[in-house]
Amino acid sequence: MRDFEKVIGNLIDKSGAAFVGSVDENGFPNIKAMYTPRKRDGIRILYFTTNTSSMRVSQYRTNPNACVYFCDKRFFQGVMLRGVMDVLEDAESK
Repeated sequence: MRDFEKVIGNLIDKSGAAFVGSVDENGFPNIKAMYTPRKRDGIRILYFTTNTSSMRVSQYRTNPNACVYFCDKRFFQGVMLRGVMDVLEDAESK
């Protein structure tokens, strides 16, 4: 495979949606479709935008474990990235 970061970055950039996963208060996974990241720094740092009063933000504040899935329907390919979600509210991040 070519440079995997480049391949994954291209998939992220070309996908029409991101499927973001969080963990609810009972330990169950929750998936939500969102727009692709507003900004990304390689494939390890992705910035999403949402309302801070959303259920998902509340879940990330309680349990920051998260995943995000991107797919290309044409070629039936996808990638899941997992890590932690930080809720940023400072002026610079906005």
